Amino acid sequence: MPKFMTELNTQISPSPRRALLDLAPLELDCMNTLWPMGQGTVREIRDNLAARRPRAYTTIMTIMDRLARKGVVERRKVGRAYMYSPNLSAEEARTQALGHVIENFFGGSKEALFAHLNGDAPRARAATAAAGSDGDDAEALVTAKRRDDSR
Repeated sequence: MPKFMTELNTQISPSPRRALLDLAPLELDCMNTLWPMGQGTVREIRDNLAARRPRAYTTIMTIMDRLARKGVVERRKVGRAYMYSPNLSAEEARTQALGHVIENFFGGSKEALFAHLNGDAPRARAATAAAGSDGDDAEALVTAKRRDDSR
């Protein structure tokens, strides 16, 4: 295989970081079930998920296989079953997802995100437009908004 094809294949292969941002709702439900468990088999994940979202064993097996192929979970054979473990903690996943939202919806501006969360749309738009801010004054923005709201 030519070198450029090898490099291209390396770039295309999914990383846990990228794949985590592309999870379907049932994949995310499976991850939210697996994270507190630490590790689990398809049956354990399905049983813990059943109260909120009952699904067939084969459905959860397919979802966990997809997550393994995406690199989001690791699996190892234990007896006749596979044991699944997350490759990222829930906290790491939240941090990456929030970083993705800040970068793609707020132009990389934490200030714009804080303004938006505080219901200050004009300030959020201005901060997004100025998007070179590193967010150092975000706390001041939140404090100012709370002060304005209390009047």
